[in-house]
This record gives sequence, structure tokens and C-alpha cells, in this order.
Amino acid sequence: MNVGAREAFDLAVAWIALGVAFTVFLQRELVNVLFGGLAGTVPEGLVAAAGQAFALSMVTVGVGFLLHELAHKVVAIRFGQRAQFRADYGMLLLAIAGAFAGFLFAAPGAVYHRGRITARQNGLIALAGPITNLLLALLFAPLLTVSGFLGEVGVLGVGINLLLAGFNMIPFGPLDGRSVLRWSKVVFALVFVPSAALAVFGLLFVF
Repeated sequence: MNVGAREAFDLAVAWIALGVAFTVFLQRELVNVLFGGLAGTVPEGLVAAAGQAFALSMVTVGVGFLLHELAHKVVAIRFGQRAQFRADYGMLLLAIAGAFAGFLFAAPGAVYHRGRITARQNGLIALAGPITNLLLALLFAPLLTVSGFLGEVGVLGVGINLLLAGFNMIPFGPLDGRSVLRWSKVVFALVFVPSAALAVFGLLFVF
């Protein structure tokens, strides 16, 4: 899979911006104290705590979003498509601003592909993203049994990837579920039902 300079730059910007947005959103009290402390003395250990929160967001949320998009690209290329990720800078700025305002809507960008394609192939390209998130949730799951930073990685890694899979399988607008449903109602049902159930489980029992 070839990644050009522009695409690599967009991936890096999206990854960092998502890390910042989720750090602010998940650690609002910490960020408020940090910004308040810039005018005076920053409490001991606060910078390290902020750095840890950023690292947590980068290895869970950032990885979940970006591997979701790269999965689309890999499958699209497999079907002979020309595919590239492009960051949506406006939406990334909105994600960061929204996090400071107390809400979060993250749409870092998308993989755009072109070329002749069948409904089945388009459905499989769309399906690759949510399936990747489900697999990532499975990979993060063993960390739920440990404590400390790795345990936090497990909680956020499982939770966010279950939510991403369930949300993206909604058959609406540009979301992946719509393309899957257009291709096969059976495949859509087989993936959507467990993805939605797991997303609810993540909200209720993981976070």
C-alpha cells in the first residue's frame, strides 16, 4: 500500500488532532487546571498527567479512527481502485473546538476511491472499516484485566472501537452501513445487529 507525502501529512494531522480533541474532552478538569496554571505555578505532575492523557487518546481513539479509514483504502486498492485518505481540516478544528465546549463530534476525513466497481465490492470496502474496529476491540480486550495505564488503554480502546463499529454501521448518509445495506440486506443484518449490541454494551459496561 503506497502512501504519498500529502496523504501521510493528512494522516498525521488527523491523528494528532483527534488525540488533542479527545484529551480535552475526556480530561476537561485536567485541561482547565492546566490552562489556568499557565498564568502562575503549574501543579506538580500536571504536565505529566496531561501527557499521559494525550498518549492514551493517541493509542486508542486515534488508532481506531485511522485504521478504520486505512482499512477502506486497503480493500479499495484490492479491487483495483485508486484510493487516498484526505483529512477534513474544518471538521478536525470543529472537533477540537467542540471538545473545549463540552461536546465532541469527530469526523477526521475519509478515504476517497474511484474507478469501476460493483455494488458488492463497494459494500466490502465499506464493511472493512467497522470490521477493523471490532477486531481492534478484541485486541484491546485483554488489557481490561490489568490495572494502571494499560488498563485505561484497554477500557478506552475497547469502548471507542465498539462505538465506532456500531455508529458506522448505521445505514444513513455517508456512513458505511448504507453502502453495505445497498449491497446485501443479509450481510448488513449479520454485521449491524451485533455491532449495535456491542456498542450499547460498551456504553453501559465498558466506559
